[in-house]
Amino acid sequence: MRKSFVYFFNIYTLVKVIVCLEMVSINDEQMEKYMFDNYIQFNRELNPDINLSTDKLIKKYGYSSETHVVITEDGYLLTLHRISGKSGSHPILIQHGLLTSSADWVIAGPKKGLAYLLADEGYDVWLGNFRGNTYSRAHKSLSTKDPRFWNFSWHEMGIYDLPAMISYITNLKQSNLTYIGHSMGTTALYVMSIMRQDIANKVQMAFSLGPAIYVTHMKSPIRFLAPFSRNLQFLARFLGQNEFLPHSNLINFLAKFGCDLTSLGTTICSNIIFLIAGFDKPQMNTTLLPVILGHAPAGSSTKTVIHYMQEVNSGKFRQFDYGLLKNLKIYNSIEPPDYNISKISVPIAIYYAENDWLVDVVDVFQLSMELKNVVDMYKIPYKNFNHLDFMWAIEAPKLVYSRILKTLKARV
Repeated sequence: MRKSFVYFFNIYTLVKVIVCLEMVSINDEQMEKYMFDNYIQFNRELNPDINLSTDKLIKKYGYSSETHVVITEDGYLLTLHRISGKSGSHPILIQHGLLTSSADWVIAGPKKGLAYLLADEGYDVWLGNFRGNTYSRAHKSLSTKDPRFWNFSWHEMGIYDLPAMISYITNLKQSNLTYIGHSMGTTALYVMSIMRQDIANKVQMAFSLGPAIYVTHMKSPIRFLAPFSRNLQFLARFLGQNEFLPHSNLINFLAKFGCDLTSLGTTICSNIIFLIAGFDKPQMNTTLLPVILGHAPAGSSTKTVIHYMQEVNSGKFRQFDYGLLKNLKIYNSIEPPDYNISKISVPIAIYYAENDWLVDVVDVFQLSMELKNVVDMYKIPYKNFNHLDFMWAIEAPKLVYSRILKTLKARV
């Protein structure tokens, strides 16, 4: 009985947080003044990494940092962050998941962050940013205030964003690359490998960390939105018409003061994260929480979130469902077409976890049976490992990254 109460209380809290973050509007100047006035009182030992961008974080820890901007075929300007390796070094593109950014792979710091570990091994490390996040909020002709800017999901990330990034890197390096994707970073890769096989041929090998392809057995309570996935107007009203959870001064405030290590805020922040991704308190570095919230959520489109909810509801990996009439117009079918996974030829290593509440083991096994070139099927050897632990777990270098480095040495 107590467990049920706690579970549903946490669901209620999660919904309240989402609604508040979407609806609360605070004047930027007022928020900045309030944060400044409370800075000394609430957080005298503020971690400066909270406010540092990806490129500045890289520089702070003594690594070479470059920023590149690529343009997609449909006009979006995407930011790539780079830790350049030695001349002739093998390029690796690391791609973030939903509501996160290139910062995911560096905020843990040297010897812990995946980007740093790869750079230490001499690889040419590239950190991508999908359209709509903190670093990729620009378009050749559309403003972020224009609803058309936000008319995308991970389908467009797969057919436009990844091809733009991969083509840019491989043209510059004159060699194929290795791809490491987490969550939505895997979803977009699979879409690209099916729809843009010309670009997929430039990927020598791919690592799928928590592959969000089939999500039918998702345990996270966000699955309760799935039954409404056909009612696009309702979900748009609930989640926001265009942009979903952008980074803001309110988020910055919560990062600096709401998750203060001496307050109840740390427990609340941790539990919200656990509720979404799976409970794993031993691997949660609570001192990193303010830094995590200093960079995430990084924003995306509401359509992207709805597309995932449609996947939960349908049990399929398929294109966006616009409803019967619009489907007929766009796809010439009342149902959206499925992505044909059998077309994927890229060698793929799948990394999965038993306690991943977003990507269940059952769904991972279904995916592995449909892929024709799985080169590694690796279950994280820690029972409570969750979906976000791939980025921020205390022992991620031991449990995940050491295996990646070993595989790279054997295959690259």
